[in-house]
Amino acid sequence: MQLHSQMGEGEIRRFVPREDIEVVISDFTFHRNRKLLFGTQTAMVELNYCLQGKREIHVGGAQYEFVPGICSLQFMNEVDVEFQFNGNHPYLMLGIGIPVTTFHHYMEEVGGTRSFDFFEIMGQRSFHMFQETIDPAASVILQRVLQSAQSYGTKNVEMECRILELISMAFQSFLIDGDPSNAKLPKRDWHKIREARDIILERMTDPPTLIELSRMIGLNDCKLKKGFKELYGTTVFGYLRDKRLEKAYHLLQQGMLNVTETSCEVGYSNCSYFSEVFREKYGVNPGEFIRHSATRRDSDNSIELH
Repeated sequence: MQLHSQMGEGEIRRFVPREDIEVVISDFTFHRNRKLLFGTQTAMVELNYCLQGKREIHVGGAQYEFVPGICSLQFMNEVDVEFQFNGNHPYLMLGIGIPVTTFHHYMEEVGGTRSFDFFEIMGQRSFHMFQETIDPAASVILQRVLQSAQSYGTKNVEMECRILELISMAFQSFLIDGDPSNAKLPKRDWHKIREARDIILERMTDPPTLIELSRMIGLNDCKLKKGFKELYGTTVFGYLRDKRLEKAYHLLQQGMLNVTETSCEVGYSNCSYFSEVFREKYGVNPGEFIRHSATRRDSDNSIELH
């Protein structure tokens, strides 16, 4: 749907890669400030990525803010929402909507046990939202989705796979990671493992060995390894590797450091090895990523100046 020329410039594109998944890409600029009303008569779950342009929504007397670089997971049940957009500001957003039945299907284990229930999450509310910074790995997938949306040769299976990957990452981050009720280990051990995670993040460039870390938190290394894998789905140093690369992603995106400086900043003394693991995770060499990020910043600046 193209925006009417009297309202602004741009378009809203809707994709249905599968009958129970709706994808909406909004890329537009209003000529003046706008308020838009949206209402849903059925319960649903929506995953939203704000890529450009700050906006506000008002729901049931509460105000929420969406800024670039933020991902939000929204649970809605027969609710009216007011969106506020500023004029002459470009907006780029990607939204993924699924019905409650699909959410429940995704929350079920192979054996049929459901770990999260929509109505338990909602309680007496008609709207509930989680927000966090967009994960670097999700940023890469988002760019591929946006590129696919521009290509007429893209198959539904390609779009569906990428969207499911975004949904899986969001549910893991918002609902599953760090939830003590979802872990089988004792609550006391859970707190110690959270402490271990905080330590390796604080000492990212010079992390302790597994034995040292075990002594620091007062938990033997066997329990630490087993509990960490249960809580975070990976090993201690697998988790550290991912967080190092996420930090590197943000540093390179900002364009303040070169590849060698970034490698040292996140704890990799071997720049070649850093480039190799960065490429494995994000599918692009760090040098190429710097050039791509610089081009995008220049493009955004030219839009703002215009």
